[in-house]
Amino acid sequence: MEFEPITMDHQHRFNQLLEITPQVASDFSFANIFGWAEEYGLELAVDDHLAWIRQSIPESVYWAPVGEWGINWHKYFEKKPVKTTIVRIPEDLALIWKEHLPWIGVEPDRDHWDYLYSVQELIQLKGNRFHKKKNLYNQFIKNYDFSYVELEKQYIEKALALQTEWCLWKECDDSSALEAENHAILRVFSHWDELIGLFGAGLMVGEEMVAYTVAEALSQDTLVIHFEKGCPGYKGVYQAMNKLFLEKSASGFKIVNREQDLGDQGLKKAKESYNPLGYLKKYVASF
Repeated sequence: MEFEPITMDHQHRFNQLLEITPQVASDFSFANIFGWAEEYGLELAVDDHLAWIRQSIPESVYWAPVGEWGINWHKYFEKKPVKTTIVRIPEDLALIWKEHLPWIGVEPDRDHWDYLYSVQELIQLKGNRFHKKKNLYNQFIKNYDFSYVELEKQYIEKALALQTEWCLWKECDDSSALEAENHAILRVFSHWDELIGLFGAGLMVGEEMVAYTVAEALSQDTLVIHFEKGCPGYKGVYQAMNKLFLEKSASGFKIVNREQDLGDQGLKKAKESYNPLGYLKKYVASF
C-alpha cells in the first residue's frame, strides 16, 4: 500500500471509512490523526475497504485500520514486513484477528485503554462518589461571574490565548509530551473551520477565557473529549467546564470517552476520580 503524509484532502474518504468501522476508539477520529500527524510522523494509506495509519516517531509502527472488518484479512498480511507491530487495536478487532489470524500475537495494552463515562452521571454529579467534584463545581459557580460560550470562530483566539498561558504555567518547553500536545492543539485550532464535526465550549470571566474543551461525536451515542484546559487560578474550573459542557452542548449523548492515560499515574488518578463506567480496551499485535 502507498502511504503519504496526512492532509486535509484525506478527510472525506477517511470519514467514510470511519463511519462503517464497527468500534471506534478515540485515536481514530480524523481531527485526532490530523492534529498529531507531525508529532508522530503519521502517514495514511487508503484502499476500497480500509485506511491504514503508519507512525514513524519515535519508532515505526502501524495503527489498527479503520473501515470494513468483515473482510479476508489474510490478503493484508501475505506480504508482511519481517517485523511488524500494530498498536491501538480496539477490542472487537483484536477478537476478530485472534479468530482468523491465530499466528498473530495480540496482547492487551492497558496504557491505551479509553476511559468511558455516563454523560448523565457527569452532569448530575449525584451521591458520595461525586461529592468532591460537585463541591468544586459549586465553588466555581458561586465565586466567579462567568459566561458559557460555544467555541465558534470568534472565540478560537481566546482559546489559543488560554492555551499559550497554560503552557507557560505548566512549562511545556521542559516537557516533550506537553510540547507535543501543544503543537497538536495549535494545529487543530488553526484548521477549526475545516475539520468536520468538531465542537466545543469555553468559560469566560470578563474578556478572558478561563477554560475550554474540544470534542466530537464518535458514534450516535458517544462523544470524545480531545482537549480540555483550564486556568489554574480559578478553583473548580475543570469541574465546571466538564459539567457545563455536557449539560449544555452534549446532553444528547449517553457516553463520553475521555481518552487514555498513557501510563501516566497522575493522569490515571484524575481519570479514575470521575468514576468510569468501563473502558474501551485496546491491544497491540506483533509478528
